[in-house]
Amino acid sequence: MTVLSETDAHQIARRALDFAGEADESEVVVSSADTGLTRFANNGIHQNVSEESVHVNLRLALGKRVGVADGNQVDSDSLRRLAERAASIARLQPENPEFAGLPSGGERRTAGGLCQSTLEFSPEDRADGAAKVVNAAQARGLTAFGAFSTGVRSVAVASTAGIEQYHEGTTANANAVLMNDDASGTGMALSSDVAEIDMESIGEAAAGKAERGMSPEDIEPGTYQVVLEEAAVAQMVEFLAFESFNGLFHEEGRSFTSASMGKAVMGENISIWDDGVDPSGIASPFDGEGVARERVDFIENGVLKAVVYDHQTASKYGAENTGHAWTAPNPYGPVAANLFMAPGEVASVEELVAGVERGVWVTTFHYTNLLEPMRVVLTGMTRHGTFMIENGKVTKPLRNLRFTQSVLDAFSAVEALTRDTKLTGDYLRVRAPAVLIREFQFTGGSQS
Repeated sequence: MTVLSETDAHQIARRALDFAGEADESEVVVSSADTGLTRFANNGIHQNVSEESVHVNLRLALGKRVGVADGNQVDSDSLRRLAERAASIARLQPENPEFAGLPSGGERRTAGGLCQSTLEFSPEDRADGAAKVVNAAQARGLTAFGAFSTGVRSVAVASTAGIEQYHEGTTANANAVLMNDDASGTGMALSSDVAEIDMESIGEAAAGKAERGMSPEDIEPGTYQVVLEEAAVAQMVEFLAFESFNGLFHEEGRSFTSASMGKAVMGENISIWDDGVDPSGIASPFDGEGVARERVDFIENGVLKAVVYDHQTASKYGAENTGHAWTAPNPYGPVAANLFMAPGEVASVEELVAGVERGVWVTTFHYTNLLEPMRVVLTGMTRHGTFMIENGKVTKPLRNLRFTQSVLDAFSAVEALTRDTKLTGDYLRVRAPAVLIREFQFTGGSQS
């Protein structure tokens, strides 16, 4: 697996900036990727693909008029046309009086995350991993579906304001669903190091859920204790990142953070932060504008401490740029993408279950949507393993349930967290523990 080297990526970036010479300011992001993907379904591999790609995103400003264009060709003629297109778009734009220009050059930030084991992982290796999941399914009369991907990606950012950054990192991602006619179970893993992904364990975990979930029953909607596995917790943290810890939303009064800075908003056992260089995540040392990402502690022992900013938002509101811009164009504002939730002291999910008098064990959520942003009220369904807990034991499988729950209320009622955490996510990366929540609202059933 290979991607553009730092030298090659910055040569492309400099040529693009040269072609944008008529602009007052310009910025280019050059990314490249080399990925492999193995999909399996109905207990067999049905797709194996590899892709090499290059992407160039050019933003330029003519005074207060900004144009953005992108493409996937890096020869000189293509880069010239790209610059001409961005300039044409800028000329058609109305002046933006709030445009603060491009961020100036600052700290060059590097991080780890390039793993040789992932670079050398072959399609045959991915096929062997898929076979382990399929074997777990066939041994129990189940059907396996899933995907196993490995890849390497490089990102370079350069600008006429003095930005010059480069990062190269690997990613390995596996997920599996094992199912029969009325039950399913899932397992997943994400890491920069493919050696940390145990496909046999993923298959066994999914198979165990599917076996235990056969012949599910209904329960009455209501308030229950709930054990949420890591993927479900991570999804709730993702909504906080998008809707609450966003500096633009904070400044415009669209987030609970606007009136709660320095106040307790969750339980004392909850701490949440963003860190782009933590090796236990997927490293992303600088943002889409090439600004070094700072560690930002959002919640410390339940108290709201901070939100993230990008250059435009920070300039407008007199805040510090924390390095959390997305690649332009981005009207959404700054978003944290490398999130962590502090673990607790409980040894395992099973130990959490043992502490429940009457409640529900949830593997993961799907079709989750935001209902009310100021309390971060979410609704969605449970999926791939939902079980009744009585007196510390799993007593029966349940049909999927709809929940309607405030994340703030849920994280204010966390009674225990596991010591171990799991990294999940696709667009945002979240490392989180499993948790036991004292009160959680289920509002109906679901047949999906």
